Amino acid sequence: MNYNFETLTVSIENAVATVRIHNGDINLLDAVLVKELYKCCKALSEDTSFKVVVFESANPEFFVAHADVNMIMAAGDTPKPDGKTPSMLQAIYEMIRNMPHVTIGKLAGVARGGGSELLLAMDMRFAAKNKSRIGQPEVALGLIAGAGGCTRLPKLTGRARAMEILLGCEDFNADLAERYGYINRAIEDNELDSFVKTLANRIARYPAHALQATKSLVNEMEQIQPQDFGREYGKFYDTATKDGMAERMQQALDNGLQTFEKEVDDLAKVTDPLPYMK
Repeated sequence: MNYNFETLTVSIENAVATVRIHNGDINLLDAVLVKELYKCCKALSEDTSFKVVVFESANPEFFVAHADVNMIMAAGDTPKPDGKTPSMLQAIYEMIRNMPHVTIGKLAGVARGGGSELLLAMDMRFAAKNKSRIGQPEVALGLIAGAGGCTRLPKLTGRARAMEILLGCEDFNADLAERYGYINRAIEDNELDSFVKTLANRIARYPAHALQATKSLVNEMEQIQPQDFGREYGKFYDTATKDGMAERMQQALDNGLQTFEKEVDDLAKVTDPLPYMK
């Protein structure tokens, strides 16, 4: 398989593939990373030389910051979705959920918006206790969490806690995320690498057919259908193209959104000063 990418590095050892993300100062989920995630996940899905895939970041501060707001602002230039077909990003994340390999997300930094939703698509998520923050800030910008957040979170955390995450737009530290079911476990910072490596290697020793059958059945029981993402994408498009939202997103960019200095801090300092809207 060809795993030659600009924003991703893939290594394979002991039936475990590791995908490391490296895309600028904040690992922004921009058009380049989206395209390469698609190519990478397609190749991973077809590769039988390993059984487990671990997703991690080469950036010590960021897993994936969020989707590029400039990309979202251009939504009005694309055809209106039919409400049934998932978006490209949703399709990539579903490829991760449905690939025959076991997928593990290793979080040691910030993951918001599309970065959080990338982790939500994986089979398991483990986070460094003191380094990790995860959240869904889309509503503060006038959007919805449209790459699986509204679909997956209620199944993981329950309705009320999902509403708190989606509507409160705050970062969750690893301990609280664990308590809510947002992640599997909060691990001591200096133990995260060894914990994930040990777990991945143990799973990789088991028969592939049993791993695949278990994952397939659990996915069926989860009862998420492609049309669920089609509805979510339709709502996302509607919010992104609503009058005044492009201006609101531009104001957030003017306030420092997508800069390292602001993103590494509390994002509310960027979104809270945005104008009150009815």
